[in-house]
This record gives sequence, C-alpha cells and structure tokens, in this order.
Amino acid sequence: MNETVKLHDKEFEVFIAKEEIESINKELADTINKDYKGKYPIVLSILNGSFIFAADLVRYFDFPMKIEFVRYSSYEGTESTGRIKQILGLKSNIEGRDLLIVEDIVDTGFTLSKALAELKSHGPASVKVVSLLLKPDALQHEIPIDYVGKEIPNDFVVGYGLDYDELGRDLPAIYKLKA
Repeated sequence: MNETVKLHDKEFEVFIAKEEIESINKELADTINKDYKGKYPIVLSILNGSFIFAADLVRYFDFPMKIEFVRYSSYEGTESTGRIKQILGLKSNIEGRDLLIVEDIVDTGFTLSKALAELKSHGPASVKVVSLLLKPDALQHEIPIDYVGKEIPNDFVVGYGLDYDELGRDLPAIYKLKA
C-alpha cells in the first residue's frame, strides 16, 4: 500500500489502514447484529461514498435484509456547498419497515439531516444510522447517529469510497490531505 497518493493537484497520506477499517466493520456489525436479530430491515446505502463500506459491512450481518440505494450530492472539490440535490431516489415502500441508513462519513450533517427528514416522512417503523466516520468538530446539524465506526478530526479524507473530485474511491485505505 502506498503511504502517499496524488489525486489531481493534492497529496494525501495514509490515515486509516485497510486492516483497521476491517476491524471497525466487524465491531459495528457485531453490535448491529444484536439490534436487528429477528428483524428484516431495509439497509439504505447513501451513494456514492458508502458503496464500499456498505458492501463490506453487510457481509458481516447475520440477519435477512433488503438493500436499497439513494444518492444525494452536496460537495464540490473538498468543500460542502451546503446545497443538497437528490439524484437517485428510494424505490421501496418503507412505511412500517425498519430502516438502517449506511453513510461513509458524517461531517457537516447537511446531507444526512435532509435524508432523515425525507425518509421519516414515509412512516418507517424505525430509522437508525451507521456511519464509518464522524467529524464531530464539523457538525452543523444535530443528528442521531446510532453506530459510529471512528471519530476523526476535521481533515479532508479520501479512499474506501470517499473521493476528491471523483478520484480515490478505489483506494483500500483512508488517506487524509497532507499538510
């Protein structure tokens, strides 16, 4: 694994190794498995960033589930615009269903707060959120996050599904912007 990578005009260095990510996923799944035992939830992956995390995480689940995807966009370059656009919507009826939202990272909370409000308006039985990463110092919305893999500082990160202008999603580790 490369210790540093260059994406577009920026250098990034390893921040969370592939092995640590795998360990985080197993720990999250252990807790989620207990909470969803005997249930049949809809696992809702928020694209594009969470697709790798969601795929790896659900492999550790020991309950039946339906997997769906939605896509929202709020980023340009390394900054959130604060404007949310829904690009791909939910296909299933979620009324009366347990819903587990899978996010790659929660930073400002703009995207997730919009998604939660929209989803709750459809009457699910429950809504829980799992996020691989959380940037508590960047939060601008109070959001209930039920399962957090790792809290990180307010650094820009890429890899393992996260991108910088569409590059870096394929990296097996998570890299942070080099100072």
